[in-house]
Amino acid sequence: MEIKWLDWAKELQAIAQAGLTYSKDMYDIERFEMIRDLSIEMMAKQTGTPQKVVKELFANETGYATPKVDVRAVIFKGNKILMVKEKLDGHWALPGGWADIGLTAKEVAVKEVREEAGYNVQPIKLLAVLDKKCHPHPPSPYHVYKLFIQCEITGGSGESGMETSDVGFFAEDELPPLSVERNTKSQIKQMFDCVKEPNVPTYFD
Repeated sequence: MEIKWLDWAKELQAIAQAGLTYSKDMYDIERFEMIRDLSIEMMAKQTGTPQKVVKELFANETGYATPKVDVRAVIFKGNKILMVKEKLDGHWALPGGWADIGLTAKEVAVKEVREEAGYNVQPIKLLAVLDKKCHPHPPSPYHVYKLFIQCEITGGSGESGMETSDVGFFAEDELPPLSVERNTKSQIKQMFDCVKEPNVPTYFD
């Protein structure tokens, strides 16, 4: 699903980051810096973003490059799924966000639901681990794994938060406009399918 130049830029950045982490030879370090600069130039040229901004957002990490992790909570009430309206784009998504250092995946799901939807929840099952590149998301500068964790409501009430403007439950055939950066229609359908067949194993790309 990714645009090929974006794949190349991300791979070059990962190679450069690993090389700069482990290389000791000054000439090798210089070559890896050149590779990193080339990846930044590619990203800036294709997106129209200043190279300084690209460097800060895309090539600012150190150490061995690994995928980012996005955690999404899957919560049903009857035959409807909980979604929140994102302030950033005005569209709807499963509660969730980037995994936090120091928290388990389950703790991230609990935290995100409480902050974005006002509910207290108990995680009960990992439904899917998806690779963002395998799904029809918009292009992203990062390689992302998406964890979908089924949760049950234990308390609280539906309230929007700092990053959300509304909270609601939706039937499979009545989904609102989706924030496809965060979740796609096919992924939401997959979550409905997982709950309809509770004995199916965790899906992963």
